[in-house]
Amino acid sequence: MNREGKILSNISRVFRSPTGGMKPYEASEHHHKAAPAAVRDALTGADVNIDELDLIGFSQGPGLGSTLLAGAVVARKLSIELEAPLMGVNHPIAHVEIGRLATEARDPLSVFVSGANTQIVVNSFGRYRILGETLDIGLGNAQEKLGRELGLPFPAGAIMDQIEGDWIDLPYTIKGMDLAFSGIVTEAMRRHKKGQKKEDVIRSFQEVTFSMLVEASERALAYSDKQELLLVGGVAASARLKEKMELMCEERGVAMKVPPPELVRDNGAMIAWTAILAERIGKPLTIEESAIKTRWRIDEVDWPLLPLT
Repeated sequence: MNREGKILSNISRVFRSPTGGMKPYEASEHHHKAAPAAVRDALTGADVNIDELDLIGFSQGPGLGSTLLAGAVVARKLSIELEAPLMGVNHPIAHVEIGRLATEARDPLSVFVSGANTQIVVNSFGRYRILGETLDIGLGNAQEKLGRELGLPFPAGAIMDQIEGDWIDLPYTIKGMDLAFSGIVTEAMRRHKKGQKKEDVIRSFQEVTFSMLVEASERALAYSDKQELLLVGGVAASARLKEKMELMCEERGVAMKVPPPELVRDNGAMIAWTAILAERIGKPLTIEESAIKTRWRIDEVDWPLLPLT
């Protein structure tokens, strides 16, 4: 990534657990082993020599401590060896900012929906403010929890998106602009154990949870009066979610914007770009200040709305 926002290289090393699900120790081991090749391939893809790097960014939080630490260790080492400034990046902000860059969304209502996170945010008075969020687990994790119960491989969400089935009633839990997914997961599991077809449970689960998110987003649009909706995070790759969200936006006369698939899931470009923005806002970290923050919320960061380039 250069300082004008051009992606020079965006290498992915996707973790797939051999035993299913997301086990922290397996993910951490994968990150440590994959890091050297990922750095090398990124430099090769960008046609950049390592001594040309003049800024090092890393995901400082939130997330799993062991996997965050793997990235932080590599970033610290590069920063020290290259004598380059070190910037810690808030992971949710990175999803929003790469989305803004890719779609040219200037001041959107951002719907960030991933494994651990489901948040509806706007930038106001120098920070991203949360208008609505999950009260228990993220939508992506809810999908994975149900998927494991029903024998689906990881990641389950992409498979669920392709399944057709008949409608069954499942709990619909929304509180203003906040959501809760644990109850619907529990009830979906109960229905399957009582003999309901797997396809019916999955299809109904997807329809209900996506409808909940669309309703909360529409309420947030009405409250904030935003004219753009930016959908980001790994679950934003779902064709059915995009279809439902787009229909709502069309009815409200709001422009819906979604980054390309390689930029909605976790990726290096979003960290690099947000590190560049972070340098404009604040100062680099010392090594002592670079401790990971596993519960670092998006609304804890001073972050004025910056121009796209």
